[in-house]
Amino acid sequence: AVTLIAKVLPDLILLSRNLPENSAIEFLQALRRDNRCKHVPVVMLSTLISEEDYIEGLEAGADDYLLKPFSPRTLLARVKALLRRRAPQFFEDMVSVHGLTLDPTSHRAYIAKDDVEIQLKVGPMEFKILHYFLTNPEKVHSRVMLLNQVWGDHTSIEERTVDVHIKRLRTILKPVGYAPIIETVRGSGYRLSAQGMIEAAEQSANAALLAGTSSETGGPVAVGTCR
Repeated sequence: AVTLIAKVLPDLILLSRNLPENSAIEFLQALRRDNRCKHVPVVMLSTLISEEDYIEGLEAGADDYLLKPFSPRTLLARVKALLRRRAPQFFEDMVSVHGLTLDPTSHRAYIAKDDVEIQLKVGPMEFKILHYFLTNPEKVHSRVMLLNQVWGDHTSIEERTVDVHIKRLRTILKPVGYAPIIETVRGSGYRLSAQGMIEAAEQSANAALLAGTSSETGGPVAVGTCR
């Protein structure tokens, strides 16, 4: 199991409490000490029904403790519930702040000003990051927090990956003057600045919008009339 986990991080682990001696508890404790694996959901399966065994399993790091015998449907329901809680929340509500609008249902991002609409070519992950920022403005978000909220807290992605996507997002927003809305907070993470959005909206003149009809760097790709 240790060798397999080292190669591929599992979505969830089913761990038998009835392994020889106390190896299940020792394995679980070692798993929780490993930064790469500490958030992997673990369901402990056991025939040991004492309260002490139950508490020991949970305190060692198990997310759920299921006593044998149990039905496959019960196990599946527990597994689905754990995976659902571990998945990042992403709402489908449209959000619009100072001319910048994101519509998750159609995956459209655009800036509207004076009846002119310019589409932004935003990748899936950058779209999620921007949506999260727009719905949580003025808060400082660490790289770990962004990984948990956007990618999900069960992830083995390096923290620096966040920096790469933030850089891409700024590149997309730069042609329309919105790059400054994402501020770097030294030593802490990133923040969406409402003041930066106001300034960007004021500086985003029609000429600038119309000029950016095409960009190979992932910037604006189309101009149309708002409806």
